[in-house]
Amino acid sequence: MFYRSLFPRDLFAELDRLQRSIEQALDLSPSIRGSFRGGFPALNVGTTPQAVEIYAFAPGIDPAKLDVEIEKGVLTIAGERSSSLPTDDEKATVHMAERFAGRFRRVITLPDDVDTQAVSAKYRHGVLHIHVPRKEAAMPRRISIE
Repeated sequence: MFYRSLFPRDLFAELDRLQRSIEQALDLSPSIRGSFRGGFPALNVGTTPQAVEIYAFAPGIDPAKLDVEIEKGVLTIAGERSSSLPTDDEKATVHMAERFAGRFRRVITLPDDVDTQAVSAKYRHGVLHIHVPRKEAAMPRRISIE
């Protein structure tokens, strides 16, 4: 659909929108290394000697609609975010739509030394926190010298 915008466009914003559209169409998952930007939900992933900590920023999503799974050392966060834009029935024109809506899926490869049987997940204030503890044998320990 060809149209003329009522507002001036920023070339970089338009390229970013195009990239997001292509990624969504091809269902590309962002890399854990952070070289890929713009995935939803945004993730912070960090490690401590005791665990891998994952924070997924997903405000406005019902926790019952989130799906967290681990299979063969791969953690998957999936769900769907509904749109708050006017429907086709309403007589409204949307000039900007930057908030992500639709199905999403993020995949994280976990290290080999984690205990996938003891994973916990909590959703509070729009943030999903996933705690993946390391196996007891993998944790650092102090060796006493006799």
